[in-house]
Amino acid sequence: MAKDAATNITIIRRKKVVAGGHHGGAWKVAYADFVTAMMAFFLLMWLLNVSNEETKEGLADYFSPTVKIFDTSGGGDGPFEGSSMYAQEVLAKDLTGQEGDPEVLTELGNPDDTQWQKIEEELLGGSGDAIDADPMMDHVATRLTDEGLIIEIFDIEGSPLFDGTTSSRNEILDRLVGMVGAVLSHTSNPVAVSGHLAAGDVTGAELDPWMLSSDRAQIARQILVGNGVADARIRRVTGKADRAPADADERSDRNRRLEIILLRSFEE
Repeated sequence: MAKDAATNITIIRRKKVVAGGHHGGAWKVAYADFVTAMMAFFLLMWLLNVSNEETKEGLADYFSPTVKIFDTSGGGDGPFEGSSMYAQEVLAKDLTGQEGDPEVLTELGNPDDTQWQKIEEELLGGSGDAIDADPMMDHVATRLTDEGLIIEIFDIEGSPLFDGTTSSRNEILDRLVGMVGAVLSHTSNPVAVSGHLAAGDVTGAELDPWMLSSDRAQIARQILVGNGVADARIRRVTGKADRAPADADERSDRNRRLEIILLRSFEE
């Protein structure tokens, strides 16, 4: 009996727990992020210290452009693709980009005057980045001529300015022409408006192409006036049917357009 009890031995092993043991490496990630942020901060401070005033002004203008863009987007689809058009209510800056009295108008004369380029930059958002940020600007083209600054607003595939072969306008037209009107409201030059169609838009006795293009030009005039362009500045409103194509392909969407011209001040 005693022999059996002596051979039946039970061994108990206890696990030793040491306080403050390994708790993972999450702190290393946080520390690395902190160090990276500090490096970026001190690098920025160094760059600002060695940059000249012109570079600093250019950097400031990049983050605060003359023509501002909404900070938020609609997140929708369609022609706007969730992007927003230029905020018309913040266009109360004068052409130098400084806060000023919106009633003080700039008169533009010689096409070589750099103020013409200022207007063009206002219309196009001030930089290529601004243009890329808003796909609506695919509808807009500008060019300086002896007559003045010609602003073309035209159809692109899948995003027409008007509903079919009617004068019923789509929302995109109001926003684009409204933006143009808000910019031109800070000048005193006369303005001309013309409507254009693509070949084949109106066939047979369905509609008169001259009347349709004229009606569309009149709608553009109304939107301009509603966005600050005095009606007394409107020099002429014309419809040119399909007789002045912008694209060699006469049926191209590009030919279906409105032209808004900021005329030279001495044009009579």
